[in-house]
Amino acid sequence: MRKLRLALPSMNGFFTFEAAARCGNFARAADELNVTPAAVSRMMGRLEDHLGIILFDRTPGGVTLTEAGRILYEAVSRGFSGFEHALREIEDRKTGVETVTLSVSTGFTTHWIMPHMAEIKRAFPSLELRFQLIMSALSGPVTDVDLGMRFVDGPDERHEASYIMPEILVPICSPGYRDRQRTLPADAATDSLLTFGDAQPDWSQVFFPGDPGAATNSMIFSDYAIVVQAAMLGQGVALGWLNVTCHWLRTGALVPAGPGVKVTGRHCQFVRSRDKPLRPIVADLRDWITARLSEDARQVAQLYPELGLDAVLTRGRS
Repeated sequence: MRKLRLALPSMNGFFTFEAAARCGNFARAADELNVTPAAVSRMMGRLEDHLGIILFDRTPGGVTLTEAGRILYEAVSRGFSGFEHALREIEDRKTGVETVTLSVSTGFTTHWIMPHMAEIKRAFPSLELRFQLIMSALSGPVTDVDLGMRFVDGPDERHEASYIMPEILVPICSPGYRDRQRTLPADAATDSLLTFGDAQPDWSQVFFPGDPGAATNSMIFSDYAIVVQAAMLGQGVALGWLNVTCHWLRTGALVPAGPGVKVTGRHCQFVRSRDKPLRPIVADLRDWITARLSEDARQVAQLYPELGLDAVLTRGRS
């Protein structure tokens, strides 16, 4: 072990390497480390000289890892993740507070987590929740968080995945909006559409054929939390992701705008990096949210049997 330590460069070199590899650009890494790009470049040159290998391919637009660089980056990332986990565990034991960081959408946080926050606090009195919020479509790495909600098929070599429910879409609106539309003459009833501009693909075409922008008073938002809020305020009909809107559908703040649903074939899952040890509090919170979401979805299925959700949810679990 002593021989290995003597062969390794300074930890500062590894910190700089990790930032440069993750950022893909010496200038962005320099901003993060509060040094100059030239300092990062010199540090990476010295590291490559010390190891006798080329870690980066330099291009005018940035840097990319060589095969050797990728191998080293994966090892360094695992090491730093282990350091972070150990420090967090030490801090948690000292303070009696257990911190869990979630990478989730603003829509899910606003319209499901917040309404259930009192229940979460009762179930986990020592829990401190932190959020990495995503306004656009759910994507991105989960290396810096404990759990990320993503639409993925399943686990892979770098990630574990825990199944939540199928991706189910329901057209939604407020009860007041639905009732107003019913009182209008058939030739005057035109839905105002509330759409999520970053949805990929654009599933609105399933329920609202044609150009959503041509509908009367249609609105397009870049944050799905606002789409759902606008629907609750009676501004129009929106596409409702069941994992986000099931609480409001269960409580009656939102209602289905029609009898149809769309099952996309994708799966809503909690994803976590295999490099991070699974702490008991993370596993318990993951299982609690999954069970509570499933209960909300089952109650929505019972309230609106015309949607056929029972069969969809049963197939998803099998």
